[in-house]
Amino acid sequence: MSSDNSTVLGSVLWGHPVCDGWSNNTEGAIYHLGNTILFLGYMGGSGAYGCLFIFGFLAPSFLCLSLWGWMTVCGLDVFTWNLLLLLLCLAQICHLLYRLRQEGLPSEELTTLYQAVYLPLGVPIQVFKEIAGAFENRVVELRAGETYAVEGKTPIDQLSFLLSGRINVSLEGQFLHYIHRHQFMDSPEWESLRPNEEGKFQVTLTAEEDSRYISWRRRRLYMLLSKERYIARLFSVMLGFDIAEKLYALNDKLYIKSGVHLDIRLPSLYHVLAPSSQGSEGGSGSENQQRGSSGEDRKSEPAQPQSLPPYQQGPRKMPPAETRAPEHDPYQHRWDAEPPAGEDSTSLVLEDFTDVAGSLMDYGSERDYLR
Repeated sequence: MSSDNSTVLGSVLWGHPVCDGWSNNTEGAIYHLGNTILFLGYMGGSGAYGCLFIFGFLAPSFLCLSLWGWMTVCGLDVFTWNLLLLLLCLAQICHLLYRLRQEGLPSEELTTLYQAVYLPLGVPIQVFKEIAGAFENRVVELRAGETYAVEGKTPIDQLSFLLSGRINVSLEGQFLHYIHRHQFMDSPEWESLRPNEEGKFQVTLTAEEDSRYISWRRRRLYMLLSKERYIARLFSVMLGFDIAEKLYALNDKLYIKSGVHLDIRLPSLYHVLAPSSQGSEGGSGSENQQRGSSGEDRKSEPAQPQSLPPYQQGPRKMPPAETRAPEHDPYQHRWDAEPPAGEDSTSLVLEDFTDVAGSLMDYGSERDYLR
């Protein structure tokens, strides 16, 4: 068996006549042009665009070789093979163009939105197309000065996302914060309602400059979220992050006398914003202002027990002040405890607000202060 294989191999290698001389004639310009283009075509990279580059060079290369086989060599087999390879390259190019068109987005704005917001989150292009299909790939324009929503009048029936421009948010004519590009315009209103509830805007949204946004109708978006769990989790994360950004935008309007922005999570601010009761009014900052400049000095000193005259003292002997157990205040809250002394942000107390003109302590409520 091995001898038969060696005989076949020998006939293939040595069974043809040996070239007794090499021709000095060239095959012509078309042959060399085809091989040059073939050489350039194999320099393409990977991916859809890399394949498009390769087959885009291979097609003219096989075209040149087909012409060379037809006109110069006059060989039917050479012409047929190169023509077949040319047709396969053209078919592959058409397939790649179809794929790129299917994976592409209909507008440049949606492409920018996907690359800036959804691509960093790892959202596939097909999922983004489902999200874009929910708002029908339509971009709405809002001119400067036009109103998107009016407080107390506009119903909450959609969810919008700002693509470009800037939106002014106000309450009763007083500025609250801005909405910038790639932020939801009505995320707090969307999260405040259940799917079967209805409501109206409590703030007014006005375009500060020419703006463009996309908008999902409420019913259609709820249907998409109920059907696709991945998209529902994605919107939950994006809406939560957007609401947190709006809260921090409101937080930028709170300050203390040292010039540092006040964190809304600090216990001292929570004490100020919490509804005060009559039992805790004795240690509030508003009472210190009524007492005058000497009231703060008295507050820093420890309270001394007052001794009564002998004729007013009862028969029962009271224990000393230092050994007396502290009485339980029914109005005392866990956030009313005095914070530890220090200069960091966790040691801010109510006195930080009393000396600042225009601070939170000069107003009766948080809404008045944010105006």
